[in-house]
Amino acid sequence: MTANNSGGPPINTSPASALRRELGRWDLALFFVVAVLNLNTISSIAASGAVALWLWVAALLGFFLPQGIAVIELSHRYPGEGGLYLWNKEVFGDFHGFIAGWAYLATNVFYIPFVLLYLTGIGLYVWGPRARVLIDNPLIAFPAVLGTLFLITFVNVIGAGVGKWLNNVGGIGTLVAAAMLIGMSVWGFRAHGSNLHRADLMQLHLDWPIVSAFGATCFSLIGLELASVMGDEIRDPRRTLPSAIAISGVACAVFYMGTTAVLLAAIPASQIGVVQGLVEAISRLSQQVGLPWILPVTAAVLSISVIGIASAWLTGSARLPFVFGLDRYLPAALGKLHPRYKTPYVALIAQSTVCALFLGMSFAGSAVKEAFITMLDLSAVLNLVPYVYIFAAVLMLASNKKEEARPPGRFRPFTLRMIGSVGLLTSLLAIAVVFVPSKQVGSVALFEVKMFSGTFFFLGLGTFLFWRGRRNEARRVDSE
Repeated sequence: MTANNSGGPPINTSPASALRRELGRWDLALFFVVAVLNLNTISSIAASGAVALWLWVAALLGFFLPQGIAVIELSHRYPGEGGLYLWNKEVFGDFHGFIAGWAYLATNVFYIPFVLLYLTGIGLYVWGPRARVLIDNPLIAFPAVLGTLFLITFVNVIGAGVGKWLNNVGGIGTLVAAAMLIGMSVWGFRAHGSNLHRADLMQLHLDWPIVSAFGATCFSLIGLELASVMGDEIRDPRRTLPSAIAISGVACAVFYMGTTAVLLAAIPASQIGVVQGLVEAISRLSQQVGLPWILPVTAAVLSISVIGIASAWLTGSARLPFVFGLDRYLPAALGKLHPRYKTPYVALIAQSTVCALFLGMSFAGSAVKEAFITMLDLSAVLNLVPYVYIFAAVLMLASNKKEEARPPGRFRPFTLRMIGSVGLLTSLLAIAVVFVPSKQVGSVALFEVKMFSGTFFFLGLGTFLFWRGRRNEARRVDSE
């Protein structure tokens, strides 16, 4: 127990010591790959055209690189379970730490179903033209996503030692799928040409729908902070995290740029489907190279990758309700560990249940394609909010005020001020442009209503839960 720096009762800042340190350097590197390199987001970004490649360059330099440095710095100073929740609580106080963690947690209400919906799209595409139209049928998509969600939850309840292999295999599957796609493209374009030409990169016409894709591009690069949420389950985090971030960061940057270029080269931007665009490119390329059997093989590898992505985000983000339960901002039951597997099983089950509830609500008033876009954009806003806190925390640590009282860092104050400023401005810009509807949105009014109401609802709910938890804990302490 430590003193509450907001003047309230003492709170618990450390999770149960029974958590097992199961994650090593290569586990983390593959964990980061499967969390960050989400090939399912490429379709919606590539639909913007050749400008998408420039959006990647801007996001990699303005957001991804600062993100990596910030995560290394903060996890070095404040290692432990809770990650960004712990960092911001230490720098800004309990309320801001909770809101940063809550926004990050709320993201997965939409993001995990979004990932699993893409998995459904892959499966239906492989089954042929008649099956492909079913992707826009909620009666097909909802049960498929729900069943996969609960299966992944069960595996992670068994333990991080078991669940990490699902993440590892998913990370390997992501790299293999991206490499196969790029390899096929090089083979196919030599004989059949490409839809992407050098002149396309010079003829750039920015409009609001294209600018809105920048938010989705930054959102695609989040995830380097995810493993830090599991700080007490990492072996020697101060040594293993920096090298794992460096390895995975380079791999993600290369494959994101490469697969986007391949998708644009294989399919005209106007014909790219947001749910099945990548598998469409694989289908066309497999026909061009005369190897139709590559489609089901690559689709199977992509499916493994997507399952790993969902598992990684479910595993990492479930540690937030776990520490919220320990600190009694949310029901204390969320802080329980499974007596046999030593996993936060209540938090895992609760998170999956909430995901299932909001999955059903997301289909209200829209087809699956539009629900897909709305889930992606709302996830982007909620997940970029914690980055505003993260980069602001880095700027705070870079100041000279009370520096002697802070834990020692890895980077110089000048570097921290530089990446903190760039990352903060990029995050705020990305949040703003996400509210601009993309080309795939049918009803602009309905899209804006869902975006604004969803954002304010979740942030308002987080504020309410924090103060209710604070009040209940104060009463409990007084009664003792």
